[in-house]
Amino acid sequence: MKTYTLAAIFAAMATTAFAADPVDGLWKTAPGDTGGYLHVTISECGSAICGTIDSAFDAEGNQQLEYENLGKQIIWDMVPDGAGAYSGGKIWAPDRDKTYNSKMSLNGQNKLTVKGCVAGGLICRGQDWTRVQ
Repeated sequence: MKTYTLAAIFAAMATTAFAADPVDGLWKTAPGDTGGYLHVTISECGSAICGTIDSAFDAEGNQQLEYENLGKQIIWDMVPDGAGAYSGGKIWAPDRDKTYNSKMSLNGQNKLTVKGCVAGGLICRGQDWTRVQ
């Protein structure tokens, strides 16, 4: 009986480990006003999806090791709606130091459209991010 129970527990753990959300991974943001861009790690955080700034690059693609926002959360509370769509979350725009209501959608495996919205979602600013890993 104990062997069967342990096997069931290990099987459940393995299934959970392989059930990663399709948006999980490392993403490159679109270039900002100065031409620089970020790498953002997106992963599950509880029952939601979150993103953290992994690294920053200048317009020439040189990594900025002294970027003050490394490790800061940029996306949080994003909830999967199904079919690659996410909503209900927040996104922080470091270039403007503002937080917006957010939604995003996965287009294929390597393109993520991320939008930050104001005025009840009527006015949105968005970017297309590309998958790095």
